[in-house]
Amino acid sequence: MVMPVLAILAIHYPDYSALMLGLAIGGYGLTQAILQIPMGVLSDKIGRKPVIIGGLLMFAIGSGVAANADSMLWIVIGRFLQGAGAIAGAIMALAGDVSREQQRPKVMAIIGIAIGFSFYIALLIGPVIADRYGLHGIFAITGVLAILCIPLVIWVVPSAINYAPKGDTLPVLTDVKTLFFDPQLRRLNISVLLLHMMITVLFVQMPILLSALGWQLERHWQLYLPILSASVVGLIALMVLTKKMSQAAVIRLCILLLGGALIGLHFAHGTVLAVMIFGWLFFTGFNFLEASFPALVSSIAPAGKKGSAMGIYASFQFLGAFLGGTLSGLASEFIGAQWVFVIAGGVCAVWWFGLRKLDGRERMKRYTLKPDFTRYSAQTIGEQLATLEGVVDVTVVPDEGVVYIKADGKVFVLDKAQILVNG
Repeated sequence: MVMPVLAILAIHYPDYSALMLGLAIGGYGLTQAILQIPMGVLSDKIGRKPVIIGGLLMFAIGSGVAANADSMLWIVIGRFLQGAGAIAGAIMALAGDVSREQQRPKVMAIIGIAIGFSFYIALLIGPVIADRYGLHGIFAITGVLAILCIPLVIWVVPSAINYAPKGDTLPVLTDVKTLFFDPQLRRLNISVLLLHMMITVLFVQMPILLSALGWQLERHWQLYLPILSASVVGLIALMVLTKKMSQAAVIRLCILLLGGALIGLHFAHGTVLAVMIFGWLFFTGFNFLEASFPALVSSIAPAGKKGSAMGIYASFQFLGAFLGGTLSGLASEFIGAQWVFVIAGGVCAVWWFGLRKLDGRERMKRYTLKPDFTRYSAQTIGEQLATLEGVVDVTVVPDEGVVYIKADGKVFVLDKAQILVNG
């Protein structure tokens, strides 16, 4: 809710500057990026719910600091404190713990959809709430919402009984070092960093652009609503296009849409219609990339290391938000706001060039089995499973009592694997 309004309302603070504005918008992402993996690992040691509750309290404290701020400096401090409530990994792990193995992919998908849906709701209601209660009101409301979540976590969300295998949901520090340098995963991690850098740049500049065209803040939602609605139609068109082109080719097309839209916004100072058209192109590309990158990370990550791969991915994602706000603020401060979109468009051109070797492979299915380690050794289990048709990768973890398999679901037969490991 803060992103589409902060650029307009922050000018009333005595220490306002473009750089402070960028830090206020992106600062949340820095502490999220730093703490995402450690908080996930901590939840494995002291429990999911204590970490989630602690993160919600930290977010509420940050919201309170920002709500009572009388300067941009305290807004920035509040945003950094909000980001310290980095509980995404712990939440996903808890969701895995309390769901059956067969239903776990659906549960994760529903959480992902809810996160995406909340983003669009926030864009629409943020300007409305800000018009009625001001920036202080938005921060106060987010703090109250965080506090209201705590009883839900304690009394409504079930406590974990059957723990999900750690490699499925949580980062493992020994895996992080290896996966960080994987060429395909590195391309995707840098891509999500740049993607969230671009969306943050957009929300530092676009509210200012709309206000310059005569649209008051409380009316901005009337522009965002048709833009977002049309972008869903564009997303569907791109998904259809993936049946005729490779996913990697469509991803590069989306980057061109982002770059073209940003360059177009540089020149779209005359009409609201032009802003809406370029905004539609941007969100069409953004929607597709936001949905595609996590699926590719999940597909490419080795068996049993998805939690680690997604932890790194999330850290890069939040770091991109921080860099987007900071670099946008620096550019506005020292070379002029009119050049921010041009620089961002140039970054997209370099990004497109760097993804020429992206492997947009089809998603592989993942399976978690619990073999009988009293009858077979870990080495025997791994060797036997590797011979099955469709198996791409096998990771045996005796300490967890599980074996992770990544396989082509069209030819892999789960029953054969279960017979093989349990006799």
